[in-house]
Amino acid sequence: MRIQGILGAVIMAAGGLCPLIRVPIMGNWNYFDIDQTLATVFYCLVTIALIGALLQKAGLLRFAGWAGIALVLITLVGVYFKSHDYFSFVHFKKIINFAAGMVKYKWGWLVIFAGTLCLISVRKPKIFNTEQAPVI
Repeated sequence: MRIQGILGAVIMAAGGLCPLIRVPIMGNWNYFDIDQTLATVFYCLVTIALIGALLQKAGLLRFAGWAGIALVLITLVGVYFKSHDYFSFVHFKKIINFAAGMVKYKWGWLVIFAGTLCLISVRKPKIFNTEQAPVI
C-alpha cells in the first residue's frame, strides 16, 4: 500500500508539470500556467496523498485520488468554457468555435489520471489472524 500510494502521488505530481493544453501562439501550458490557484490545490492533494502513503491510511489515499479526479474534471470544464468565452468579442459563432478549437488538450491529463487511478485502487492491507484455529 505504501509503495502504490507514493507511486500514485509522484505520477500525479509529474502529470501536473507535463503539458496539459496547447495554446497556438503561447505554446504548451502545465497546471501552473492554466491557473495558480488550481495548481496550488492540486499539489496540496498530492501532498495529502504522500502523507496518506507514509501513514498507511488507505482512506486518505482514496480521498486524494477522488478529489484529484474531481479537480481535473473541473479544470477541463473550466478550460473548455474559458476558451469559448475568450473569443466572445467575435460575433460569429463559427469563428468562435474555430478559434476555441485551436486550443488543444495534451497528454499530461492521462498521466494525472494514471496517478489518481493508482491512488483510488489502494486497499487496506489484510491483517492475518495469528491464532490457530482449534482442530476438531
